[in-house]
Amino acid sequence: MLAKEIQLEVNKGAMLPLMEEFYTIQGEGFHTGTAAYFVRIGGCDVGCHWCDVKESWNAELHPPTALDVIVENASKYADTVVVTGGEPLTWDMTLLTQKLKERNRKVHIETSGAYPLSGTWDWICLSPKKNKLPTQTVYDNAHELKVIIHNKHDFIFAEEQAELVNDNAILFLQPEWSKKEEMTPLIVDYVMNHPKWRVSLQTHKYLNIP
Repeated sequence: MLAKEIQLEVNKGAMLPLMEEFYTIQGEGFHTGTAAYFVRIGGCDVGCHWCDVKESWNAELHPPTALDVIVENASKYADTVVVTGGEPLTWDMTLLTQKLKERNRKVHIETSGAYPLSGTWDWICLSPKKNKLPTQTVYDNAHELKVIIHNKHDFIFAEEQAELVNDNAILFLQPEWSKKEEMTPLIVDYVMNHPKWRVSLQTHKYLNIP
């Protein structure tokens, strides 16, 4: 394909900039401890300074990959496929989720919600960021709100986001990894005093798995 044709395919979600894909254990949030196949899509302009996959930001570094290849690889390993990034909603997720659903896969997304929701999802994990707040479509449909706690002010942000997300979303507070020693005790105390929240940890990092 010519470069222009490839870009057209990417724009309509028929190809996606694939950074990496791997079978592992979900380490965070509601589905912690469960097996899943992760598909990491390149491209993100949210720009979190503590992001642990900054190499995902520039979509041009990651090869546009046909959906059939992504779906075939994912279907070999797991019933659950987690689409993450980067920011996957930068791209139209309609065709990817459709093809995964045709293979009877449960399809989850991890998103900042910075772009309007596309695709059909069994589980939407919204992890909002201050510098590019979620769109209403993601607030309305999120199954899980996971707020990263980097400093004490993030508890205020978490409560602001809890007011905006739909009433059925399950609420999690998760320490930012580099601040975990400092923030985890504060999160434990906060959850005990505000039991609508739950604690999420990056257990995959403790387990030394992807």
